[in-house]
Amino acid sequence: MMKGRIMQPKIKTRNVPGPKARAIIAHDKKFMSPSYTRDYPFVMDHGKGVFVTDVDGNVFLDFAAGIAVCATGHSHPKVVNAISEQAKKFLHMSGTDFYYNIQVDLAEDLCKALPIKGRKRVFFTNSGAEAIEAAMKLARYHTMRHQFIAFFNAFHGRTLGALSLTGSRIIQKKGFYPLIPGVVHVPFAYCYRCPYNLEYDSCCLYCLKYIEDMLFLKTVDPDDVAAIFVEPIQGEGGYVVPPVEFLKGLRRICDRYGILLVCDEVQTGMGRTGKMYAMEHFDVKPDIICLAKGIASGMPLGAIIASSDIMSWKYGSHASTFGGNPVSCAAALATVDLLQNGLIANAGKMGAYIKKRLMGFIEKYECVGDVRGIGLMIGVEIIKDKKRGEPAPDLKNKIISYCFKNGLLLLGCGPNTLRICPPLIIKKPEADIALDIIEEAIRKLG
Repeated sequence: MMKGRIMQPKIKTRNVPGPKARAIIAHDKKFMSPSYTRDYPFVMDHGKGVFVTDVDGNVFLDFAAGIAVCATGHSHPKVVNAISEQAKKFLHMSGTDFYYNIQVDLAEDLCKALPIKGRKRVFFTNSGAEAIEAAMKLARYHTMRHQFIAFFNAFHGRTLGALSLTGSRIIQKKGFYPLIPGVVHVPFAYCYRCPYNLEYDSCCLYCLKYIEDMLFLKTVDPDDVAAIFVEPIQGEGGYVVPPVEFLKGLRRICDRYGILLVCDEVQTGMGRTGKMYAMEHFDVKPDIICLAKGIASGMPLGAIIASSDIMSWKYGSHASTFGGNPVSCAAALATVDLLQNGLIANAGKMGAYIKKRLMGFIEKYECVGDVRGIGLMIGVEIIKDKKRGEPAPDLKNKIISYCFKNGLLLLGCGPNTLRICPPLIIKKPEADIALDIIEEAIRKLG
């Protein structure tokens, strides 16, 4: 498990999952919802930093981070201490009915970190999906308009409003219709697989032109559109990074027609891309920003932030019993402090290091079609061959399974992309271990 002073993955059982894990999985099948998506049979016992140990004592390097949630690693001592100290005081009081300082302090920190001029306000939720729902309500309330524009391959959550914005997979919607009316989907700037079969940058960003030249002229009156919802980097859609001009163009369209630009930073935010908020990379200022995942290092918390002019809804318009839970707020305050004092910078530095090596895989391996990302949010698109570029989802799944059996936790995103999203505390020796395992899997299976 140790090589010098460097921790290593170690598989102790003959096979994974081991006997204890298999027993828990069998128990789980009796009582848990079958809708859960488990890519492989990892059964958590405990974690520390970037390593996790299963119930059979097998040690894994975690490059999934609880789906990009554990920004400060597993059980960071400063976060654990903040949770413990707050839990000794009180666990709950409902911040939408009463007052407590820790919620206000966190709101102030989040507002100060958001590069939007003027006074800002925060509404706390329990999750990313709830943040999206709150943003939908706020956008309608502020504009008095009823329609929304979202993007194909976007994922915004599974509650009914968020699901209506989602354009990822039909299985996520099948059986749940009718959804929220008034949502229209348009193609995202996925330049590796342009939906119009054009080439960047000779395309003149036709995906933007389509909104004004087709959508607004043929089917949707822009005066009815409350907001455009966009992920600055598509998450579940495949870690797709659009050109800077695409997001700037969305901002211009919104300004031209009085539409709000809502930025879903649930996965991209809280330092993952090497800046607190990913929109900073594009120099675009959203009207509403949605946060969750890494905001509290694993404690349930979400938020939306908007200017006070936009977040001016009346008393009783929206509330949440558990949103802004004091223990989650304590974890978030500790998380923000850690991010601003080194981890955001580390995400940028280590992301560049990891991406540089992964870029080399494009030339070395026939099955690696594209490597893209910013900071520690990197996608590796797996294809059948370079000539056709056909997606290879089965091969992607085999690579993830191989990594699991060899002590590395990975997840996929989109139909055929490996998702690289380790905790922001990752260091070079640990990154090298993960990259060696990934490369071995690609070399053997690709």
